[in-house]
Amino acid sequence: MAGGYDDRDGVIWMDGKLVNWRDANVHILTHGIHYASSVFEGERCYNGKIFKSREHSERLRFSGDELDMPIPYTVDEIEAAKVAVLEANGFTDAYVRAIAWRGAGEDMGVASNRNPVRMAVAAWEWGNYYGDAKMKGAKLDISKWKRPSPETIPCHAKAAGLYMICTMSKHAAEAKGCSDAMMFDYRGYVAEATGANIFFVKDGEVHTPDPDAFLNGLTRQTVIGMLKDRQIKVHERHIMPEELESFEQCWLTGTAAEVTPVGQIGDYNFEVGALTRDISEGYEKLVRS
Repeated sequence: MAGGYDDRDGVIWMDGKLVNWRDANVHILTHGIHYASSVFEGERCYNGKIFKSREHSERLRFSGDELDMPIPYTVDEIEAAKVAVLEANGFTDAYVRAIAWRGAGEDMGVASNRNPVRMAVAAWEWGNYYGDAKMKGAKLDISKWKRPSPETIPCHAKAAGLYMICTMSKHAAEAKGCSDAMMFDYRGYVAEATGANIFFVKDGEVHTPDPDAFLNGLTRQTVIGMLKDRQIKVHERHIMPEELESFEQCWLTGTAAEVTPVGQIGDYNFEVGALTRDISEGYEKLVRS
């Protein structure tokens, strides 16, 4: 079994070349560590093929632009880096992490235009994000932290700094015996979990929050497409907290989470129903097709 994430065999792509896993390090005065000038992607490779790989690479570059740190690699170069990492490590089924950040350089204040934008791609084997929740449904806490207003953050970028309150929320949830936490947005509407989008079922129709203040996940978009293919009505809208009581089923979507049923959010319970199982199983087939 591998050790900590800093102590493993294998290679990581950094700034255009493959380096030994244990040597993939950055200086302590790296701007991204101090000021969260960092963006990333989480991707899954199934049977040797990364699902929606190009869309992930495009979003990484978009996120970099949103944080005013243009990534010095094209989409094709990022794609090639991911292939090289998977091949070098001998993985056909793996989680892939692409990350770009402002490195150490001439600037050590908030501004960092003279510091290089660096990039890395790592991959490792990773099972179910929520363990056995696929069968019985995950248990979620309700976070005290809210997703911020789009006027305060670049909410459509996958930026590392936006995950700080997610980490705090997930730690609080785990301390209560939960797998994750559901977050409201700055207006009090249902938003998402700490690293996954959320869906609800009521009377055979699906309701999911409008992603106007959080990331519109690629898995979320995929699942909406699957539902529409099945002629199931999908309502993308603002969802009030008091509506949770009326929903029958619930699931989470995300690259790491895939499609994970939810059995409980706070005091509200949900069944792992037929539609939830159908979408979960359908997604498993789709990513391996």
